Amino acid sequence: MRVLISRALLTGAAAGFAAAPLAAAEIKVKVEVPKLTVAEYHRPYVAMWVEKPDQSVAANLAVWYDVKLKDNEGTKWLKDMRQWWRRTGRSLDMPVDGLSSATRAPGEHQLSFPEGKSTLGTLAPGKYELVVEAAREVGGRELLRVPFEWPPKAAQNLKAQGEHELGALVVDLAP
Repeated sequence: MRVLISRALLTGAAAGFAAAPLAAAEIKVKVEVPKLTVAEYHRPYVAMWVEKPDQSVAANLAVWYDVKLKDNEGTKWLKDMRQWWRRTGRSLDMPVDGLSSATRAPGEHQLSFPEGKSTLGTLAPGKYELVVEAAREVGGRELLRVPFEWPPKAAQNLKAQGEHELGALVVDLAP
């Protein structure tokens, strides 16, 4: 009798593990906004998105801009992030909940995008690029691209380095 109960419990426990959801893949991004020594400093507007091989947008991840200006005046300069604006920005009605937020001070900023949640959604398997674009008033504009394959088969650490408006960009992919 004990053997049957133990097997039934063991079989039930194993079935519970098999039915448990697998961990979802995730993209973690660390982007550096460099401290610039200039006469008139303004925090950069930054857009992050995932792009398909045909350069269409698979997912908007984040848009940092001056959300506190009265009458939504901060949206006026979103078009300075030219690539993002042409691909998807002009069709969005800002602010977008979960996507847009305030500009960030110089330093490293970390963001996490789990599959199926947040702005990442569910990407179809394939090749993509994570694109980060920054533009600053009385400053310059910079665009960084990091190619990756989704879903990742193993953990990956991908990097790109900016020269002026962006510093180090680190993309960690978790299966």
